[in-house]
Amino acid sequence: MIKFLDIQKINAQYSAELTKASEDVINSGWYILGNAVQTFEKEFADYCGVKHCIGVANGLDALILILRAYVRLGKLKAGDEILVPANTYIATVLAISANDLTPVLVEPNATTFNIDITKMKAAITDKTKAVMPVHLYGQAVDMTALNALAKQHDLLVIEDAAQSHGAYCANKRCGNLGDAAGFSFYPGKNLGALGDGGAVTTNDDELARVVRMLRNYGSEKKYHNQVIGVNSRLDEIQAKFLSIKLAHLDRDTEARRVVARRYSTEIQNPLIQLPTWEDNSSHVFHLYVVRCATRDHLQAYLKEQGVQTIIHYPIPPHKQEAYPAFNDMSLPLTEQIHEEVLSLPISPVMTTEEVDTVIKILNAYKGA
Repeated sequence: MIKFLDIQKINAQYSAELTKASEDVINSGWYILGNAVQTFEKEFADYCGVKHCIGVANGLDALILILRAYVRLGKLKAGDEILVPANTYIATVLAISANDLTPVLVEPNATTFNIDITKMKAAITDKTKAVMPVHLYGQAVDMTALNALAKQHDLLVIEDAAQSHGAYCANKRCGNLGDAAGFSFYPGKNLGALGDGGAVTTNDDELARVVRMLRNYGSEKKYHNQVIGVNSRLDEIQAKFLSIKLAHLDRDTEARRVVARRYSTEIQNPLIQLPTWEDNSSHVFHLYVVRCATRDHLQAYLKEQGVQTIIHYPIPPHKQEAYPAFNDMSLPLTEQIHEEVLSLPISPVMTTEEVDTVIKILNAYKGA
């Protein structure tokens, strides 16, 4: 079986370093908010080109705490509308709901699957206070156009960068393309921990200060709690692991692009629609997602041929039971995408032979 993502093989590259890092943390006797977290925060802030990185427990918390900090700072209030792509993982929407804000779902661009800037413009009302673009599958949103529209309407811009570590738009990395950004370091991400982890990046000093308080029980000084906070802290051991893997992230990203270029050049089957991307640094290929009208049949065929795939995502947020008020909404492009997309194996440790095999099997597909 060609694995969708061979995490064991990815981490095996760093086995000696990871083992030493775990021993260093264990022997240090300091496991929460210590030197390892501070070091990684500085390294990742520098990598993204921002002033601040605040390590948190996971990617969802990163988005929740950004919005909560803006509420605390008086820039958002309950009921305010936040524009969000309809074609996203549910975490993006959950972060908005968790702060008593109102998600407004916007259809994607049919080419990139990212939020459609034209449809976003049409969705703006006097209640709209922010937009949360998602750099889906690792491809940066056209943030030049989005930021121009946001500035025109005085909207906060909060990036969901959970899938886009290292991607660029207009010579800036994701995480430095809006007012703030939330990252996930879930093990399967391009920069993945060996457990949960996340981070907030921003150039806003006051926002960073409030997020740091909120992640740590609302406290800047131990046992002194200025605001109602939560416990959402990046672990020392995960920070240490992330520092090791961050040093190799650009190399691994290029390896992903090599696979993506081969797929885009050599898969030649009219039944399979390939993703659109420019051969530049805007896409880091967290996922390589194709479309097929007979997606379920294609997935079963690939499984029979020894190729593991995953559907990202089978059910769009507005059709989830968690959001019954949205269930009757008609978002035809989003719904079609979720019925047709299939993620192919892609990782920095795929062999040439594995890529050859995937391409050969896809080109041989005859349909249902």
